[in-house]
Amino acid sequence: MKITSVDTLVVDFYRTNLVIVRVTTDEGIVGLGEATLEGKERAVQGAVAEVAEAVVGLDPTRISGILYELARDWYWRGGPVIMTALSSLEMALWDISARELGVPVSRLLGGATRDRVRAYANGWFSGAVTPEDYAAAARRTVDSGFRGLKWDPFENFDLTITSRQLDRVLAQIDAVRSAVGRDVELFIEGHGRFDVRHAIKVAREIAQFDPVWFEEPCPPDNLDALVDIRRASPVPIAAGERWFGRQGFAPAIARQAVDFVQPDVTHAGGIAELAFISTLAATSYVGFAPHNPSGPLSTAATLQLGATLPNFRYLEIMATDVPWRPEITNERLVLTKEGDVMIPAGIGLGIELDLEAIARHPFTPHPLRMFQDAVFDIRPEDERSFFNLGDSV
Repeated sequence: MKITSVDTLVVDFYRTNLVIVRVTTDEGIVGLGEATLEGKERAVQGAVAEVAEAVVGLDPTRISGILYELARDWYWRGGPVIMTALSSLEMALWDISARELGVPVSRLLGGATRDRVRAYANGWFSGAVTPEDYAAAARRTVDSGFRGLKWDPFENFDLTITSRQLDRVLAQIDAVRSAVGRDVELFIEGHGRFDVRHAIKVAREIAQFDPVWFEEPCPPDNLDALVDIRRASPVPIAAGERWFGRQGFAPAIARQAVDFVQPDVTHAGGIAELAFISTLAATSYVGFAPHNPSGPLSTAATLQLGATLPNFRYLEIMATDVPWRPEITNERLVLTKEGDVMIPAGIGLGIELDLEAIARHPFTPHPLRMFQDAVFDIRPEDERSFFNLGDSV
């Protein structure tokens, strides 16, 4: 079997654009991957095109060799664009191998250890402004089946936070905690907003609400700062969505900078690299909770890892998304009443595309505004749940 082409499809997803990668073979098997890179979709499309020039004619089942040689031969290593292109290719190659054998990708990774993973919701707060808005949205999301909620309550703060600003944050978290009770897990997102002093101040104040973690409390490019924060924080620290490959995670784990690592399968190197990172984490009893506020293919790949990795703790997933998410693929996820997502049992990654539906939603620019707007301009009326609520089995 030989690779005959590698191409990309781009789908408007309102908050970003999904980039889907297709690897076609001479035997008619098509593997799919995801190369979504928020705000940099056109850059990653160019990188995927360069990958295509290098891999056409190769045997797609030589996954390790292809990825090693591509990473070795590119003079520039790491970074979001290159690593996202390589990750999407790797994902698609696993899909091809599993499809050829007629098994799920998890079978090739050692087989399943579980049939479901604990999920927490992102994106559940669309349109919320006041603490009361957040409380109402939290109750709706818990009523839909989720038992974990994540959000960034820090508006557009940049490195520092005043006492008055912190009071607003605490009022919002308190409203959510009061609305959902102690049995629902809360995950507080920092998006790399704070310096060391202010991150520690925030961590000490939010501890009263017993969050599972304080995520990315400082910018992702200073490990010393993260180590200092973790040592002083009464709240567990999670990080890693903006780190790349084992080189990005090994030092953080060795220096005890985190309680949970959060590699993203679309950015950190792909499926095998995340499995390797999970093993590194397991040696230090660090939880593995991949970053995944993404599309159907990223979610499918993350779920295959969830099936097989013993230290997989949490699945991040959007509680709602654009109404056409169910139209562009055959993704049909089941959320149990206990707050778990069932792992699909399809062949490969289990995802098939609807090209006509994809064509109806072409690329639309969506610049990130993390530090420009205090409240994101999100249209809650345009978002829909894409889950089926199922009984536990």
